[in-house]
Amino acid sequence: MILVTGATGNVGRHVVAQLRRAGEPIRALTRDPAGKTLPDGVEVATGDLARPETLAPAFAGVDRMLLLPHAETARDVVALARQAGVRRIVALSSSAVDTTTGDPTYYANAVYLPVEHAVQQSGLMWTLVRGGEFMANTLGWAGSIRDEHVVRELHGDVRGVPVHEADVADVAVAALLEDGHAGSAYAVTGPAPITRREQVRVIGDLLGHELRFVDITLDQARERWRGLGVPDDAIEYIIRPPGSLSPNSDPVSPDYQRAVGRPGRTYAQWVADNLDAFR
Repeated sequence: MILVTGATGNVGRHVVAQLRRAGEPIRALTRDPAGKTLPDGVEVATGDLARPETLAPAFAGVDRMLLLPHAETARDVVALARQAGVRRIVALSSSAVDTTTGDPTYYANAVYLPVEHAVQQSGLMWTLVRGGEFMANTLGWAGSIRDEHVVRELHGDVRGVPVHEADVADVAVAALLEDGHAGSAYAVTGPAPITRREQVRVIGDLLGHELRFVDITLDQARERWRGLGVPDDAIEYIIRPPGSLSPNSDPVSPDYQRAVGRPGRTYAQWVADNLDAFR
């Protein structure tokens, strides 16, 4: 049995769909099963990673799990998993972690490194799947694209390598089902650099009409995120520039192809998969 935490999230829903197609028995963990849409045949367990004492029923009979990051309780959750007989943990993390310094005040480190360390020190088979910036983040543009044919965003001409969330799921599923991934930390990026201005152009091309890109300032971006109730430390993480190109570095990671054996999905493929959201 495979326990999937975050089963209806950006990555988790793709993991669940792929495991179902593979015929694997799946249990999805959710805090509130009401209103959750999961494929037929997926068992649902109620529990909360923030409250490890609620997890014992979810772990019964589980030998593999996909672990969503929850830094505060990661060690307790992993210890419970081991006690319950889980043998393999695949943990979702971020390519933004700074493992060189391990600075705990850096937002990505604070969110993800406690989970990574708990898994690595568990004595179980583990794999880390460090996803890059999700292509799905650009769904935040959908409203202004539909209403005004415009996107207002930071860093329009800085290149990044956003990743299709299904690619992150592909690597996670490979690590759950196949041998040979234990002890690996995969950085999963998109297959090619792209700027945000170019992303908007791709959306417009597939919609069949031109979209405008309007650059905003850092202060305007901060004001927007504060209006949504996002804490300041998270805002500073969100508004950082995408990974930029330099003559001495290539931001495109080979790990997706290494783990899965094929090139990753392009941004145009992601837009085609989600085009209705922008119409």
